[in-house]
Amino acid sequence: MFQHATKIRVRYGETDQMGYMYYGNYAEFYEVGRVEMLRSLGLTYSGMEQSGIMMPVLELKCKYIKPALYDEEITVNVIMDKLPGVKIHFRYELFNGKEELINTGETLLVFVNMTTNRPCMGPSEMLDKLKPFFK
Repeated sequence: MFQHATKIRVRYGETDQMGYMYYGNYAEFYEVGRVEMLRSLGLTYSGMEQSGIMMPVLELKCKYIKPALYDEEITVNVIMDKLPGVKIHFRYELFNGKEELINTGETLLVFVNMTTNRPCMGPSEMLDKLKPFFK
């Protein structure tokens, strides 16, 4: 298993009239957490795309437990339970400043060869960096 935590502050423009973070912005917080998780391994989306692989999202699940509030610092925990193959699965746990679980989610992405536009195995550089976490 591999996991990584990122902190993000809820900005005013991400909230509704009640000061709650708008529900659509949770997917963006997931993406920030996912990108930072990969960056912690020395990997970037742009690097993968330069090597000819993209990662579109196939599925998104989101469960709202408590609201994220304006100016609150949110911890986005990203968890990868299994080594990727053609697909890569991420789980998310969001915590508020009181360390209360406020949201859970999941995304399933697929590796796609940008030349053929067909699914492919994840980049060997990524898999090599992840293997030690899944022994």
